[in-house]
Amino acid sequence: MTTRQTFSPRDDDIDLRAILGTLLDHKWLIIAVTGLFTVASVGYALLATPIYRASAIVQVEQKMPGLPGLDDLAQTLGTSTSQAVTEIALLTSRSVVGQAVHNLGLEVDAEPEHFPVVGAYLARHYTPDHPGAVAAPMAGMNRYDWGGSTLDIFQLDVPASLLDTPLHLVAGQRGAYTLTDDDGNMLLSGRVGELASAGGIEMQVKALQANPGTRFDVVRHASLGLITALQGNLMASEQGKDSGIIQVSYENADPQLATNLLDQVTALYVRQNVDRNSAEAASSLKFVKDQLPKVRMDLEQATQAMNAFQTRAHSVDITLQTKGLLDQIVSIESSLQQLHMQMSDMQHRYTPQHPAYKALQQQIGQLEGQRSALQKQVGLLPDTQQQLLRLTRDVQVSNQTYTNLLNQAQQLDIARAGTVGNVRVIDRAATDTTKPVWPRRILLVLGGTVLGGSLAVGFVFLRQLLKRGIEDPAVIEALGLPVYASIPRSELMEGALLRSSRRRPRYGQRLLALRAPADIATEALRSLRTSLHFARLEAKNNLLMISSSSPGAGKTFVAANLAVVIAQAGQRVLLIDADMRKGSLHASVGGRPEQGLSDLISGQIDLPHAIRNVEGVNKLFFIARGKVPPNPSELLMHANFVALLDKLKSRFDLIIIDTPPILAVTDAAVIGHHVGTALMVVRFGLNQAREVGLSRQRFEQSGVPIKGVIFNAVEKRAAGYYAYYAYASAPAEIPAPLGA
Repeated sequence: MTTRQTFSPRDDDIDLRAILGTLLDHKWLIIAVTGLFTVASVGYALLATPIYRASAIVQVEQKMPGLPGLDDLAQTLGTSTSQAVTEIALLTSRSVVGQAVHNLGLEVDAEPEHFPVVGAYLARHYTPDHPGAVAAPMAGMNRYDWGGSTLDIFQLDVPASLLDTPLHLVAGQRGAYTLTDDDGNMLLSGRVGELASAGGIEMQVKALQANPGTRFDVVRHASLGLITALQGNLMASEQGKDSGIIQVSYENADPQLATNLLDQVTALYVRQNVDRNSAEAASSLKFVKDQLPKVRMDLEQATQAMNAFQTRAHSVDITLQTKGLLDQIVSIESSLQQLHMQMSDMQHRYTPQHPAYKALQQQIGQLEGQRSALQKQVGLLPDTQQQLLRLTRDVQVSNQTYTNLLNQAQQLDIARAGTVGNVRVIDRAATDTTKPVWPRRILLVLGGTVLGGSLAVGFVFLRQLLKRGIEDPAVIEALGLPVYASIPRSELMEGALLRSSRRRPRYGQRLLALRAPADIATEALRSLRTSLHFARLEAKNNLLMISSSSPGAGKTFVAANLAVVIAQAGQRVLLIDADMRKGSLHASVGGRPEQGLSDLISGQIDLPHAIRNVEGVNKLFFIARGKVPPNPSELLMHANFVALLDKLKSRFDLIIIDTPPILAVTDAAVIGHHVGTALMVVRFGLNQAREVGLSRQRFEQSGVPIKGVIFNAVEKRAAGYYAYYAYASAPAEIPAPLGA
C-alpha cells in the first residue's frame, strides 16, 4: 500500500521568485534612486572639505628613581597599572590642551563665507597669481569668498552673552571692517591694526585680505567648551602592551593647524613632565639632605668609639666566626636603616592603611626578627668579641648608609636640575596633505550607492507590504468566485488614446475596442465575450449587470468596451448607465448625460428619445444616466423601471447595465433582482480580498448571486504571475478619433 503525501506552500514561506519578480517590476525605480544616490555621493566626494590627520609619537621611559628601593617596592606590590595609561590622561589633560589652545589663539574662530555647495570647492582650488591675491567675485556676489580671503584676529573679547555666538565681520575699503550680529545690527567698526571697542567688545584685527563686502563668520568660543571638544578629538593610544610608546593624532580641515596643535600638545606635555619630575626630585633631595647630617654624625661617633676600643684593646681583631655574624648583621642593619628612611618618606605620601605602607612595615618586622636571632648568637661570643662586633657593625652600617645617601643625593640633584624627564618626542607632528583621511572617495561612493539601492529596495518592499490589493486571481477564486477573464492594463488606453481625447470635442468617444482593436485589453474582452456566451445559456433573461465593490475598479470601461465587441459579433446590444449619481458611461460612448434613464423612469421622456445609436458600431445602442435625481434608489424600485426592462428585453439580444458600486449604495442590489447574470469587476492592486468578500456578501444578502469576476487592469509581473500575452503580431495603429 503506497501513501501519497501532498505538500502545499505555507503562508510564511519565502517565495524567492516573487521577491525577484517584485524587484524586476520596480527595476527602473530602484535604478533611478540608486543612480541619484550615486551621483549625490560622487558630488559630495568631490565637493566635501577634506579632513587631514596629524600624528606624533611619544615615548614614556621608566620613571626617574626616588629613594632607593621605593619604586621597586611599588612594582613588587603591583599598586600601579600601565604607566602609559596615566601618561595618556596627562597628555590629553585640560591643563595641557588648554595651554595649547591659548598659545595658538584657537579661542577665536574666523572663516570666510562661501557660496552654497560649490563655493568652498572653488575657494580651495583657487591659484593666486601672486602672494596675497584674492579671487574676483563671481556674478557680483562679493559677500562670498571665492579664494584667497584671509582674516587674522589678534584679540577679540566679548561679553559672556556673546560667547559661542556667531558674529559677522564685513570687509570694507582700505582695511576697514564692521562687526555685526546675526540680525544685522552693527556691534563695532574698526581698521586693521587698531584696537576697536564698543558695547563691551574689544577687537584688534592683525591682517585682513578680502574684497570689499566679503563676510567672515567670527566666533569667540568659551574656553572650557572648546577645550573639552578638542580633548574629545585628540586620539592617543599605546602601541603595544606596556611598550611605553604612545601615538597621538588629531584631525582637522586645516593641516597646518592640526600639525601646530599636536606640536604644542606634545611640547607642553614634555615640559610638564620635566617640571613634575624636577619637583618630585627636589622633594626627595630635600629629604635626603636632611638625613645626611644625622647619618654623618652617627658615622663619626661610631668611628671614634671603634678607635677608642682598639686603642684600649691594643688592636684586637675579630675571629672568622665573628666576621660571619658581622656581615649578616651589617646587611640586616643597612636594610633596616634604608627601610626606616623609606617609611619616613612614605608617611608624607600614603596613609598607614595603604598597601605599600603595610608591606613596608611587614618587611621591617621580618628583618627585625632576623636581627633578634643573630643577636642571640652574638651573646654566646666572648665579651671582647661582642663589643668589637657591635662597634664594627655601627661603623660599617653608618658608612654604607652615608655612602648610599650621598649617591642618591647626586642622582636627585641631577634629576632636579636636568632639562629632560622620562618622556620624549620620538616623531614630531606631521600631516600628509596628499592623502586626506576624509572623504574616502571610493568607499563613500560605494557606500552611497549601496545605501541608495537598499533604501529603494526597502521602499519597494514596504510599499508592496502596505499595498493590500489583490494581484493574484487565485485569491479571488479562493473566495468562491470564478474569474471569467483577466483584462491586462492597456498602455494605449492610458497613453495615446487619452492624449488624443484632449483634442476631441467634450462629448467625444473613448472606446478602446474601436480605437485599438488589436490591443491586448481588447483581445481579453473578446475572450470574455466567449465566456459570457456559454455562461448565459442558463440565465433567466438577457440582462447583464456589471458592478464593483468600490469606485475606480473600471466597471464602466469594461461595460462599454464589452458592449462594443459583442455588438461587433452581430448581436443587438443595449448599454444602460444605471449609475444615476455619478455615471460616466456617456463620456466613453460619446454624447451628453441628459435625456437618459432617470428621465425615462420618471416619465419625462419616452423610450425613442432615450435610446441613442453609438457612432461607429452597428447594433450598439445606449441609454445615458439622465439628470441626477434626488432619489435614485426609489426610482429603481419604481414599477416603471421594471416595465422598462420588460419592454427592452424583447428588442435586444443583450442588455448591459452599468451600476454603482455595491459598497457605496444599494442601487446594484436593487437592479440585481431583475438581471439574469451579475458580474463584478475587481481591479488589480486596488481592491482587497476582504472588500471583494464583503461585496459578495452584500449581494447574497439581497438575493443576488454573483456569477463571476472580471479581473481588470492586470499588470504583467516579472515573476510570471498573471502575465497576459495577446495573440497579435504587432500593436495596431490607433486611428484618428471618431467624430472629431
